[in-house]
Amino acid sequence: MNPEHLGFAAAACTTFSFVPQVMLVWRTRSADGVSTGMYLIFIAGVALWLLYGLHIGSLPVVLANGMTLVLASSVLLMKWHFERRRRG
Repeated sequence: MNPEHLGFAAAACTTFSFVPQVMLVWRTRSADGVSTGMYLIFIAGVALWLLYGLHIGSLPVVLANGMTLVLASSVLLMKWHFERRRRG
């Protein structure tokens, strides 16, 4: 198997694993069970992986981490948005 194909397969699995979480938070308008600290640390790590992927020129690493950064950030932003709405 071509290592790039393996990278794309791994990237697809790890990236799209966030889609159900995004959909659940959006549908329920709640992210009460989502840890802010965990997502902040995770987003920082994904951003670093994205920079690493750019540095080494790895398309699977760049695409996976770019998409994961968007998905994970959207969960965190929705969490903050829905919490603020509930309070105010």
